[in-house]
Amino acid sequence: MANHVSAKKRVRQNAKRAKINSANRSRIRTFVKKVELALTAGDVAAAETALRACQPELQKGVTKGILPKKTASRKLSRLSARIKVAKSQ
Repeated sequence: MANHVSAKKRVRQNAKRAKINSANRSRIRTFVKKVELALTAGDVAAAETALRACQPELQKGVTKGILPKKTASRKLSRLSARIKVAKSQ
């Protein structure tokens, strides 16, 4: 266990940041899940709307350091590709 005041403070800060990061990561996953659920239901219009709401959340995750930039780009690309396929059917 931490013995110095600064080490104790760092433990508190790390715990606080972990909660915030966890909440933000969960929020991003929820937005992605909304797009996927709309796609599985076959509702292309709802999927497009959900994707438009999902894009800024993924980018916010990148700026906050929760997601790597390429991961967010890959997720957006794959979701939009799935929407494009669903639209053509």
